[in-house]
Amino acid sequence: MDFFLIYIPAFLVLLTILVFVHEYGHYWVARRCGVRVEVFSIGFGPEIFGWTDKANTRWKISAVPLGGYVKMFGEGEYSGGGDSGHAMSAEEEAVSFPHKSLAQRAAIVFAGPAANYIFAIIVLATLFMTLGQPQTPATVVSVNSGSAAAEAGIQIGDEFLMVNGREVERFRDVQRVVSLRPGVPMEIVVLRDGQEVKLTATPKESETKDVSGNTHKIGLLGVTGTGMQLVERGPFEAVWEAGKESIELTVDTLTAVGQIITGKRDLRELGGPVRIGQISGDTVRHGIIPFISLMALLSINLGLINLFPIPMLDGGHLMFYAIEAVRGKPLGERAQEYGFRIGLVLVLGLMLFVTINDLVNLPVFEFVKNLMT
Repeated sequence: MDFFLIYIPAFLVLLTILVFVHEYGHYWVARRCGVRVEVFSIGFGPEIFGWTDKANTRWKISAVPLGGYVKMFGEGEYSGGGDSGHAMSAEEEAVSFPHKSLAQRAAIVFAGPAANYIFAIIVLATLFMTLGQPQTPATVVSVNSGSAAAEAGIQIGDEFLMVNGREVERFRDVQRVVSLRPGVPMEIVVLRDGQEVKLTATPKESETKDVSGNTHKIGLLGVTGTGMQLVERGPFEAVWEAGKESIELTVDTLTAVGQIITGKRDLRELGGPVRIGQISGDTVRHGIIPFISLMALLSINLGLINLFPIPMLDGGHLMFYAIEAVRGKPLGERAQEYGFRIGLVLVLGLMLFVTINDLVNLPVFEFVKNLMT
């Protein structure tokens, strides 16, 4: 019953908001650039319901709620003389996406990921102004015997200043850097009795489970800090802190992706729609604030992933535009076609992999596995 009453609604609300924000970024900049937008769809496939506005844009909700799209006039239909067999009129060219300048086309494509980042910053800043920003002073209150911290010489009362070249202000900053680097030696700078002390620590590898029961390998120093505090921020400070938080989350995500590519992290940590749905439901059980925080995190991830230079994604289009800027003319149609085919295979292959990965990690598969062993 919880599956239908909590998990599916939470997933649909989360995905619908994030997709709308992303696609509205494309839509808003396209309209500012004078492009006619024909369709704004949340979801794919047959239309469930919709309406047409005064600008003749069809806004609709479609049957398959795993994404969305904005269809701009001329996009995928005309290129110069047009794939449809007839040239555009001057009036059509004026509102056609392919006939806009390179800078305008790049701005329209970039606007989707940018909207996700702006949305995340607004959400986080609002939370920091109203409820406060979670913060734990980066001061050590205990050191576990035999831990990486004990071996490195970290002592009670030390205040972390820098970890692996990154300045830290909160205990959470230390955890972020350390958790992504199990078994990797790193330089740590602490403040002890008013003096800066440089140490080298190698986080020990440990396994942890998230709220959905998925196992992840992380690095641990073996220290604890004081209790968490909520620090309320003023408007400008809240926006600044939210921006910093967004940058840190981006760096952490890129670091994790790099570790997966190089084999330092398990591919099974990758998740897809099923896992997102599971985490959404588990998070909403803990209250609306954790759910909103998750929304901000996933908005950043959605914006970042779309910037990857893979054809079919926004980053792939931007890569083609960069090549066009260097060459002074677009890539040939055949080169672009092959690029998008390769991109489609990569995206579909990744979606298939993460979906299978999600399904295999569901409790029912673990139950069956236990029966067979």
